Amino acid sequence: MSSEQNLNPKEILDAAHDRVKDNLELSLITDATIREHMEYVARAQVGTAVRMLMSCLLAKVHKPHVDVRKPYTELEGDDSFSGRGYDEKYITHFIHRNNLPCIVTSAFLSPVARNDQPLTLDWNPRGRPKELYDKFKLLLDQIHTNRILASDMLAEVVRLLLKIRDEKKSRLESMLAALREQTGKLPLSSEAIINLVSQHLQCKKASRLPVLVVAAAYRVARERLGEWAKPLEAHNAADVQTGSSGDVEICLTDDDKVVTVYEMKMKRVSIDDVDAALQKIERADPKIHNYIFITTDRIEIDVTEYAAKAYDDTGGTEVAILDCIGFTRHFLHLFHRLRTEFLNIYQEL
Repeated sequence: MSSEQNLNPKEILDAAHDRVKDNLELSLITDATIREHMEYVARAQVGTAVRMLMSCLLAKVHKPHVDVRKPYTELEGDDSFSGRGYDEKYITHFIHRNNLPCIVTSAFLSPVARNDQPLTLDWNPRGRPKELYDKFKLLLDQIHTNRILASDMLAEVVRLLLKIRDEKKSRLESMLAALREQTGKLPLSSEAIINLVSQHLQCKKASRLPVLVVAAAYRVARERLGEWAKPLEAHNAADVQTGSSGDVEICLTDDDKVVTVYEMKMKRVSIDDVDAALQKIERADPKIHNYIFITTDRIEIDVTEYAAKAYDDTGGTEVAILDCIGFTRHFLHLFHRLRTEFLNIYQEL
């Protein structure tokens, strides 16, 4: 670890990147169990643990005297450190610069990281799945007990994230190539397009795709609907930051007043989600006419009935919950002659 001690955190991350970038298939970890734990953490759909791990490892390499399990300055002793500080100041920039598949905000803002004790094997986090945080704790323990160098594990995390990034890019390029092959051929049927979108939605990290489906639908049918979709915000932009009411905002032609809002969910819509929407509706000026949830999961009848009551409670705003594929199927059959243009715009987005 001595060679890293004279480097600042940015240089340490760059050194880890340079160490693995030319051979992403070669693991730096010899222990098969630890390799499995690290791959599980890196590939977890809940991306909090991998960012916490990177922040703790970076601090340990930068300041070898710290306890990698104590990323909170409130903890007693001179071996604690600010995990959030390392995360926000260095990890965020490193992730964005290398387009790594991680959550875009600090892991230490998540409920699982709001903690007042060391992240030892006895720590009982609120996060789920439990297996993810069990493996995360074991990885920190490996560093604390000096079984693995923090610099080796940090470089291995970077290797895994780079590999996952490239795999994701390759899958996307393959999908786009399949779409391009349709050029000049008999146009796909509406059901074939629906099947294609369904396959895309089953991929990991597909949470943005329902947004693109709805945006493409409104773009292609703008003239016929007399409505248009406002430009999409960045995927990492929260509604509270952008001032928007949802993922896709629809305005009437020749007007910029939002009349319909779409909010996308890659999970079941809950009553809490509806309540949050009602708060947005209450604050909205001018009035929102429709607030529509698009979900890829099952729709609960009690939540649907709860949402239906919003019309009277809000004085005329309808709240509805639609299935993403059902929405797509209805649109493509309703505007059957626009299906090829829809596919082209979806591909472009």
